[in-house]
Amino acid sequence: MARRNDHTREELVSMTLEQVKLFLNEHPHHELSLRKVAGMIGYVPSTLVNVFGNYNLLLLHAVAQTLDELFAEAEAQMNSATSPEDALRKLAYCYQEFAAAHPYRWQLIFQHTMNGDELPEWQSERINSMTSMLETLIRQITPQKSDADILEASRVLWAGVHGITLLSVDDKLFTSVPVDAKALIDNLLNTYLNAWHV
Repeated sequence: MARRNDHTREELVSMTLEQVKLFLNEHPHHELSLRKVAGMIGYVPSTLVNVFGNYNLLLLHAVAQTLDELFAEAEAQMNSATSPEDALRKLAYCYQEFAAAHPYRWQLIFQHTMNGDELPEWQSERINSMTSMLETLIRQITPQKSDADILEASRVLWAGVHGITLLSVDDKLFTSVPVDAKALIDNLLNTYLNAWHV
């Protein structure tokens, strides 16, 4: 069993999050535990509590890492966009594709709870970056709309894309024929974009 001084705090954080990421590539987070994570890196659970604060915060760091990857992929996709409308479509596709490629990591983002504790600022900032990305695109597409309308439209679109993504990843669309999640996202976005350009 490794001792605390065998690795720096930064190395322990990196090693731990890499093991959690590898685990979540194959298994849902509810099959994971503090003891299991500690065993994967050759430390005792109390070491991870000293490093992260508690198991809940350890998982939140894993969520943050996933959000950082999703944000980077979304930015890369949107950089090739030819218009705000194209960027909106690329953002929605990226969200769905990321979830399909990393279902267990993506599910943890939305199934993780703080159990009454306040969300740390470093995580709130990540969430704000993602939502403001969407709000900025909607403001570019519909500059005449009020801030309240833009906020509402952004949440409706996100909820719609999220719902399609969630049901497709969980295979719960309940259709007798295969349904392409991107086709459903196109339907949603086209309906909205057409309404905005009336």
